[in-house]
Amino acid sequence: MPHRERVAALVALVEEGMLIDALHEFYAEDARSQDNQEPPLLGRHRLIANAQHLLRSVRGLRVRAADWMLDGDRTRIRWIYEFTGHDGRRHRQEEVVHQHWRGDRIVEEHIQYDPAQPAAVALQVA
Repeated sequence: MPHRERVAALVALVEEGMLIDALHEFYAEDARSQDNQEPPLLGRHRLIANAQHLLRSVRGLRVRAADWMLDGDRTRIRWIYEFTGHDGRRHRQEEVVHQHWRGDRIVEEHIQYDPAQPAAVALQVA
């Protein structure tokens, strides 16, 4: 079960733009992540590949946590993504992530967002 300081450190690292580092530091090797009703991504290596694809697909990305909460081995984070596309256009996407932790690592998360929100890129690699 994570401590508040551990979750706060995850949020801080992501907000600093260190998304790949956050995946290495906070996600279990066998982590699984699912966007809405899409098939889940299995394994930290797939999550990292997905994040690398996202970062290559945009000129800029700013992420902030609007709020978060911890309840035992579960967290909920409301993220706000602000993308700048290669064409210079800006897009905003809000999502809620429900995470399950094993010790101090995330083993499972379900990401929920309105797919009608304009997005700069496809957030998941095939």
